Amino acid sequence: MTENAFTRRDNDNGEGNGENGGRGVGRMTERGAGVAEGTVLVTSGTGKTGRRVVERLTALGVPVRSGSRTGEVPFDWQDASGWAAAALRGARAAYVAYYPDLAAPGAAEAMAAFGRTAEACGVRRVVLLSGRGEPRAVVAEEALRGAAGTMEVTVVRSAFFAQNFNEGALLDGVLGGGVVFPAGTTAEPFLDLDDLADVVVAALTGDGHAGAVYELTGPRSLTFAEAAEELGRAAGRPVRYVPVTGPAYASLLEEFGVSGPEAGFLAELFVTLLDGHNTATTDEVKRVLGREPKDFSVFAREAAGDGAWHG
Repeated sequence: MTENAFTRRDNDNGEGNGENGGRGVGRMTERGAGVAEGTVLVTSGTGKTGRRVVERLTALGVPVRSGSRTGEVPFDWQDASGWAAAALRGARAAYVAYYPDLAAPGAAEAMAAFGRTAEACGVRRVVLLSGRGEPRAVVAEEALRGAAGTMEVTVVRSAFFAQNFNEGALLDGVLGGGVVFPAGTTAEPFLDLDDLADVVVAALTGDGHAGAVYELTGPRSLTFAEAAEELGRAAGRPVRYVPVTGPAYASLLEEFGVSGPEAGFLAELFVTLLDGHNTATTDEVKRVLGREPKDFSVFAREAAGDGAWHG
């Protein structure tokens, strides 16, 4: 899944506060700056992950081109005609966060088209945001690799974003005291976006990542009920998890204006992902950055301190 308003991935609506803590910058500089002499395109550059990647690259002095549907650098996944002239021409690397989702119909075709266009424009390195444990997303990953030619491709497969609780669609549930989601009692190793952005920037600017597939998780797995308890303690208000079935969640999404087909797709995807096969943690944040990933309780305290749940 690439992020939309109801998933764990990126959109380019620019929501959230996205403060850059600067963690990992020193180690990334030490790894080398393989593309520092050229511009990096960040697709969905105002989204939850893209915004953080832009901040980190800018702090390193790397020229950045932030692409979005309504920004100064137009980039729309539904309109490939403008990719070469407006976004990719002259870029040497790209961070790819596909909207609406790598598992969605049409994603593989979009990845193949992007790969062909990027190579023709002289891009040398691509870092792709993908979903952990998503077979349909793997098809899109392979489509990008197949069209990449001589480009270096790195895939970053992420667990659910912790920031969905303070920047995404689950924010209203926290504010209202009830997080509704079709997760049952399955545990998830929520990943903090600071960690994800640091890994992406390491792969964009350093050597030794070509062809790698990184599965990123937080340091421990929590059920949504346990996560709600930690959010409540940090926010100073009761927060509970409200489990629902996939069809019930699809109906809820439709009430919030999501189209029927998209609501059904998302609900089915969540139920599939939250069947337990993604519960285990990995050590790949530490392997890339040389430090442990941020714990969910630390995320919750920091978000509360930033005023995320004062509404």
